[in-house]
Amino acid sequence: MRWSGQWARRAVPDAALALALLGFGQLATGLAGDNQPGSRPVDGVCRVLIAVAAIALLARRRVPVTTLALVSAASVTYLVLGFPYGPILLTFLVAVYTVAVRLPVRPAALATGGAFVVLLTHVFWSRGPATGWAGVLPASAWVAVPFAVGVVVRVNREVAARGRAEEARGRAEEARRRADEERLRIAQEVHDVVGHGLAAISMQAEIALHLLPKRPEQAETALAAISRTSREALDELRVTLGAVRQGAEREPVPGLARLPALRDRLAGAGLAVEVRVVGAARELPAALDLAAYRVAQEALTNVLRHAGVANAEVTVNYRADEVTIEVTDRGVGARPSGTDPADDERGHGLAGMRERVTALGGWLTAGPQAGGGFRVYARLPAEPTT
Repeated sequence: MRWSGQWARRAVPDAALALALLGFGQLATGLAGDNQPGSRPVDGVCRVLIAVAAIALLARRRVPVTTLALVSAASVTYLVLGFPYGPILLTFLVAVYTVAVRLPVRPAALATGGAFVVLLTHVFWSRGPATGWAGVLPASAWVAVPFAVGVVVRVNREVAARGRAEEARGRAEEARRRADEERLRIAQEVHDVVGHGLAAISMQAEIALHLLPKRPEQAETALAAISRTSREALDELRVTLGAVRQGAEREPVPGLARLPALRDRLAGAGLAVEVRVVGAARELPAALDLAAYRVAQEALTNVLRHAGVANAEVTVNYRADEVTIEVTDRGVGARPSGTDPADDERGHGLAGMRERVTALGGWLTAGPQAGGGFRVYARLPAEPTT
């Protein structure tokens, strides 16, 4: 059905062209004969040859070489019989152009060369001022001009088609790149949410197990903290996945304003966090605010997991054109690579933080600090809003 529709769309203009050349040829050939003394009068044979040449154009798209052969034979027969030069040569031009525009250059040139040889039959058979060797150049023009035009049109179409293909490939690659970036962003968000929640729950569970045999009433507090932390982590994960399903972050996302809640949650896990704010706090772009919060969250999660200390400090500094986040502890700091599998976990978390900050035009450093402990420091560009 689709092929039939395409064929119909192509056949209609070809039929219109053939009908126009047929009508014009039948009418104008008689007038041309009146202006060409010595030519053979227009008769039934003349009109049949004009009709054959015009009707052959109906198949020019499907069988261009066959069409050119029929048109060439009809045109040369017409000229050899001495009928007046007229509109039948227009059908010859159209046939040559069609071969050049529909076929690759080499087969098109071979077919057109054959048509030219056939046309030369008339040049050397007939007698007149434009025959013999004097007629070769005019005859070649009837072949060379439509052939050159057809080749140019074909090349332009191929260039345009390649351009469209390149553009389509570019769009597909861009879509894949965006999809990859979105998957990485989602994975990073889920890692931050779930990793932090599980670290806090694990620490609280160890506290509960330690207290349960001797002081069960205090273990109950730790279990309540586990329940609260897991509920908060699930709520945050639900917000993240909901934003993914909706294609946009329609619900509020975490930001630096959530640091007090993060501090309270970690306090229930046994990590006391001191939060300090330097400068006047201001509203930040959503992506930057989320990145700053995730840096603090991941750094504190690493303290909870690896540092072996009960306290940490977070300093947020609002400067004129940037925001800095510093997380420090007095724990064990970094160990030689490979001594503890947990260090690999910490390294992955730091890499994720660095990628998040770098994507926003900032930079992040992390490592042991003088006097012991570990320090994470991130700078994010944040132009003041007007």
